[in-house]
Amino acid sequence: MPRMHALPSLVVHADWSSSAAKRWMARAVLQPDGRYLAFTAEPVGQPETLLARLRRSCGPTGIVLVGFDFPIGLPERYARACEIYDFLAILPLLGAGEWQDFYRVAEKPGDISLRRPFYPARPGNARQSSLLSALGVDVMNELRRACELAHPGRRPAAPLFWTLGGQQVGKAAISGWQLVLAPALRQAGDPTVAVWPFSGCLSDLLQPGATVLAETYPAEYYAHLGVRFSRNTGGKRSKPARLENAPALTKWAEWAHLMLTPELRADLETGFGPSLAGEDAFDAVVGLFGMLNLLLGLRPLEEPDGSCLRQIEGWILGQACQ
Repeated sequence: MPRMHALPSLVVHADWSSSAAKRWMARAVLQPDGRYLAFTAEPVGQPETLLARLRRSCGPTGIVLVGFDFPIGLPERYARACEIYDFLAILPLLGAGEWQDFYRVAEKPGDISLRRPFYPARPGNARQSSLLSALGVDVMNELRRACELAHPGRRPAAPLFWTLGGQQVGKAAISGWQLVLAPALRQAGDPTVAVWPFSGCLSDLLQPGATVLAETYPAEYYAHLGVRFSRNTGGKRSKPARLENAPALTKWAEWAHLMLTPELRADLETGFGPSLAGEDAFDAVVGLFGMLNLLLGLRPLEEPDGSCLRQIEGWILGQACQ
């Protein structure tokens, strides 16, 4: 499979959360010989300055590709009800004017509306049926985007507007949209920031001086990279489970001719340590490897068709288009 014609100078994957302590990123830098050097995960730092910091690190003509592990796009059913036909156009407007309550997570069922769709603000007697009824749908899949539906090998992703549970992504999306995406899109007249797939095909977007943002999902990349979790060791929150997957990730890196810093190799070999941040660092690196797998042509990159996916819902980078 062919690699991208223009490889990014800097590839970054950010494992995101509404909690600053759980935002970690891993990066890879293109070397003069055409190979990538991958660094171990590190805290994201101030999200408001993230893109500017990455941009400065590779110069004015370098190409930056950043993957974010939060939804980028709106479910079609919800968007149509709100008469939204362009996600990138509406995003900078959310949180102000008629959309001033959009990011205020509803406290009780009576607070939920099309312009205040996130629910609930905290645990306690909250029911998904309240969200469904208020947003005018019958089942939770109607609040999922096409890329979030279950497919062989992966359970459905959490729906955007439900903000409870270990898998919930709503509050992470709120912070990512408010602190990173919307400010970038408000910089009127700056053509260097693009969001895949809304702004075009990835190969067209990777131009000198460009900063390209995309949605990623580490759980989607597990199968791509040979990551598996046995019942005996648990999931990614378990150090033994992360350690069990070190050989598969190291083998993939060798196959991809990816160079690893000593720090990254050590983290892989120790399961990213015993701290609670280990799972976030692990997913940051898995996300980075998943992105490089596509860029290097080791797995096909499928571009979504149709105006809905390209203008409203978006897509997960590397997920097959059904």
